[in-house]
Amino acid sequence: MESEAVTGEKTAWQRVQNARHPKRPHTLDYVERILTNFHEIHGDRLFGDDPAIVCGMGKLDGRQIMLVGEQKGRDTKQRLYRNFGMPKPEGYRKALRVMQMAAKFGRPIVTFLDTPGAYPGLDAEERGQGEAIARNLREMARLSVPVICVVIGEGGSGGALALGVGNRVFILENAVYSVISPESCASIIWRDSAKADQAAAALRMTAEDLLELGLVDGIVPEPPGGAHEDHDEAARLLKTHLAQSLEEMAALPCNEVVQQRYEKFRKMGNFFFGAP
Repeated sequence: MESEAVTGEKTAWQRVQNARHPKRPHTLDYVERILTNFHEIHGDRLFGDDPAIVCGMGKLDGRQIMLVGEQKGRDTKQRLYRNFGMPKPEGYRKALRVMQMAAKFGRPIVTFLDTPGAYPGLDAEERGQGEAIARNLREMARLSVPVICVVIGEGGSGGALALGVGNRVFILENAVYSVISPESCASIIWRDSAKADQAAAALRMTAEDLLELGLVDGIVPEPPGGAHEDHDEAARLLKTHLAQSLEEMAALPCNEVVQQRYEKFRKMGNFFFGAP
């Protein structure tokens, strides 16, 4: 059966469940373990602050960086405060303000993607949710500093992609990244959300699938059992990956940073059948 398609040792649906595990480390869990002198930045200077996106400056192995990440929250109170990690327009505008600040001062940017999707509520639509996401995509493509994006959990639709335009895009071993959730896909295709396991396999949303398709640049390993089993080790593995990538990109001139990012995304989705 298609639903039993295996990615590594786990099915695609098992990967989805791992990505959504309630004890899986979120952005602030990683910030606490891999950054020093972290100072959070609030507000979009247009409407307000959005706790679903955390922005700030800090040091990774002594290197000044700007970090932007989606935050789901751990318990019920935090989840409500963080809106279950579903950003609103002010969150994306805050993220863009911080990234443009990073470009102004020459600091590389690291983004953490972990959301079921952008918030679909009426208030978000009234304040321009689609425009805010589209603007981020355009402006991130133009940033003159290196951008490294990491899918740390659930990379859902445009809500994740709005922070995902980078020179390097990595994904944790048990994270997923897709244009739609398996439940929503199953509801559309089979009129039955219970077939989410089949949809997960068909969507090719796991780390190995995405690497094979050329949509990510590398897979960050997790501790045995998953990142939720050992936050410290998960953070150590991610920090090593980030430090190496930042070092590799440090010497690139601004124009090459922008051109590399542009060419990377232009190549996506190009498939040739038969002789070119």
